[in-house]
Amino acid sequence: MTTAPAEDGDDVRIRRAVQADLLAVLRIERASFDQPWPFSAFERYLGDPGFLVAVTNEESAGYFDGDGDESVVGYVVANLVPNHGRAFGHVKDIAVHPDYRGEGIGAGLLDRALTVLGTRGAQSVKLEVRASNDRAVSLYRDFDFEYLRTIPRYYDDGEDALILVVDLDE
Repeated sequence: MTTAPAEDGDDVRIRRAVQADLLAVLRIERASFDQPWPFSAFERYLGDPGFLVAVTNEESAGYFDGDGDESVVGYVVANLVPNHGRAFGHVKDIAVHPDYRGEGIGAGLLDRALTVLGTRGAQSVKLEVRASNDRAVSLYRDFDFEYLRTIPRYYDDGEDALILVVDLDE
């Protein structure tokens, strides 16, 4: 498992999401986005190697999973999509609990997701991000994502989305 240091020195581990994580993931989603995914959207990706959660055993952290033994402090949903016979990865959703942002957890989740997608055959990966989300855009640029195009009024509130891509073969 991948680990990244948490603020107080406890380890944050990244693992595949399981059913017991879904309520915690949904709570982070709702705390992070004005247009949150519904519970059923996360259920659809259970079992997919690219649905990962960052967890810690720290009691005051994040949201406890359904088993009560770990706190979920972040997640990523990424999968492969068909693209004219060439494997193409898509980072669909990523978020970190507000109390854990800026600690490298998002970078750890993104790194692991890109690794999973690459080992499953993705040659490149795309994602959509709000044009105003400078913090996320900065993270993605750290992973060599490049601007591809803008989708006008992509979000319900009328904000544009930036489409960013990274070539995993480089």
